[in-house]
Amino acid sequence: MKTEDIDAAPDSTAARVALWRALHVEADAPPHVLDDRIGLRLLDPPPGWRERGDMDPDFTRPFRASIVARARFIEDLVAEHAALGTDQYVILGAGLDSFAQRRPELASHLRIYEIDRPGPQAWKHRRLRELGFGLPEGLRFVPVDFEAGASWRDGLAAAGFDAKRPAIVVSTGVSMYLSREANQATLREVASFAPGTRFAMSFLLPLEMADPAVRPRLEMAVKGARASGTPFVSFFAPQEAVALARDAGFAEATHVSAADLSERYFADRSDGLRPPDGAEDLLIASVQGS
Repeated sequence: MKTEDIDAAPDSTAARVALWRALHVEADAPPHVLDDRIGLRLLDPPPGWRERGDMDPDFTRPFRASIVARARFIEDLVAEHAALGTDQYVILGAGLDSFAQRRPELASHLRIYEIDRPGPQAWKHRRLRELGFGLPEGLRFVPVDFEAGASWRDGLAAAGFDAKRPAIVVSTGVSMYLSREANQATLREVASFAPGTRFAMSFLLPLEMADPAVRPRLEMAVKGARASGTPFVSFFAPQEAVALARDAGFAEATHVSAADLSERYFADRSDGLRPPDGAEDLLIASVQGS
């Protein structure tokens, strides 16, 4: 790991997601699907951050709806399985996730493992201390230097993860930056976890499947990601994502569409806010025994 990376700020993607979550609270009418301004506090951006092109309230509206919808679904899934006795929660590519800070009543019953690169994770740890959050007893930071070939599974074990018991494992906003082979490797890894484990992963659909009303914005997002040096490299049709999970060894795999999320979290809204169809969906998979 390079010296300058020891306390490196989060990458632009993680920062953008955190700011969109805050923008949902600031720009969208209540009820809010997710109330999360902790990432905004951690980042402490300059006063003009709302005027940035990638923060434009109108342009980002469908994207921030998708971001908060997937986060809310994941948290509901965690709550559901925690009530059934699952007490290990693994977040792959945690970034500026704030579950442990926002949901202390639930987090106190869980052992939470946040997996991320060492530099941004050290930065987050420092900022949490500076803001007075500290680290809850059940939160474990698991720094993994992927560029050096480190294994996140080994990192989990070193942090006290019990491989004999089930867990909830999530990966949101990550699969599109990984090759197909890397995604398959992640699926196989999680499919080897203890029976009862549940895996949730977000994935981008091929552009041709997008709602025509939002496709131009998605095309701009793809170009922007490429220009920033973090290109989207993997897109999956829903049936393809489900097939990959089953081929990896999961006993069950289901697709949760944007329409499903809209019906669950946006049905009673009068402002038309909802995640776009054909952009980003969720894969939910179960290890046999769940």
